[in-house]
Amino acid sequence: MAEEFIRLGHTVLGCARSAKSIAELRGRFGKPHDFEAVDVASDEKVRAWAGRVLKSHGAPDLLLNNAAIINKNAPVWKVGAEQFDQVIDVNIKGVANVIRHFVPAMIERGSGVIVNFSSGWGRSTDAEVAPYCATKWAMEGLTQALAQELPAGMAAIPLNPGVINTEMLQSCFGGSASAYPTAKEWAKRAVPFLLSLGPKHNGQSLTVP
Repeated sequence: MAEEFIRLGHTVLGCARSAKSIAELRGRFGKPHDFEAVDVASDEKVRAWAGRVLKSHGAPDLLLNNAAIINKNAPVWKVGAEQFDQVIDVNIKGVANVIRHFVPAMIERGSGVIVNFSSGWGRSTDAEVAPYCATKWAMEGLTQALAQELPAGMAAIPLNPGVINTEMLQSCFGGSASAYPTAKEWAKRAVPFLLSLGPKHNGQSLTVP
């Protein structure tokens, strides 16, 4: 997504948990773009990152919460407490942390779109991914409630991105993940769709076409 947004002329400010990936992005895309290694599960670290970004660039027009992890395939009673907590901490608390520290500036400005990435498993379920399903169903509820709280002129949207061939998909689909589009292929469709979202979409559960 970062590459496609930048290709279309937009400034991208992003974070990821991998310092190596962030270094690669910094090497490819210099200023005004900005990338930082941040653990979104940490409210303190998100607060510090948001404070720096808001000071240097102002409130974002489009806030994308797409950080997520998935449990190893297993019945829910076999998913250990530590792994379950990690999925909850990143997929739900991470989104809440980003909202907490960016959305007030967007509200103060009076405009902006918040997209919280849901999933097909946020509107249906499957065996052995119960923790992940729980977090993505949570995205639907959290985002629709947020949509009711925002002032006119803004939008919060739970978005099902569709099925994408990523490391996460490979972890649960195995070799069959290759039947689905790569992240780069997907971004060609998804980024223009994301840029088309506005206040009229507030609270709607949408899917990338």
